Amino acid sequence: MLRAVAVGIPIGVTFVDCFGYVAKVEGISMQPALNPGNGKSDFVFLNRWSSRSFSYSRGDMVSLISPKDPGQKIIKRIIALEGDLIRTLGYKSRYVRVPEGHCWVEGDHTGHSLDSNFFGPVAVGLITAKASRIVWPPARWKRLESELPLERIPLNLRDVADRGSEVDEQECLDSDD
Repeated sequence: MLRAVAVGIPIGVTFVDCFGYVAKVEGISMQPALNPGNGKSDFVFLNRWSSRSFSYSRGDMVSLISPKDPGQKIIKRIIALEGDLIRTLGYKSRYVRVPEGHCWVEGDHTGHSLDSNFFGPVAVGLITAKASRIVWPPARWKRLESELPLERIPLNLRDVADRGSEVDEQECLDSDD
């Protein structure tokens, strides 16, 4: 018995550290994708393997260490990557160019999320895992797709025709000085 425990614990720790684990999602910041308001919490599989290469895409749902409270992990969606120009939703600057080694994360429930609109661009090194599946409750079991809301596409990736008006990136950056 003792031998089984001595072998099992390191294997379990290695699995969690390298591959991933299941975590409970609390709060409403990721509604409707997670915790859709039925009073029950979703449990998601957090894939640590996918975060080892620091290769993320816009729309990925990720777990990260909170920039404001390092003892807390939060789940948000990546909206913009380094070099992208983003129009913020209440940050101190109306437009932000995401710096190298950073990303812009937001909750899906706009206005009910402490995210980059509150604390600014986030260092990619704070990301600990990619949320890949809802594993509980069984009725909600599904793969979490990388989805980026059309209205949150970074300005540098939009065609001028899609913007509804002419937007000059340099003018956006200069307007905040």
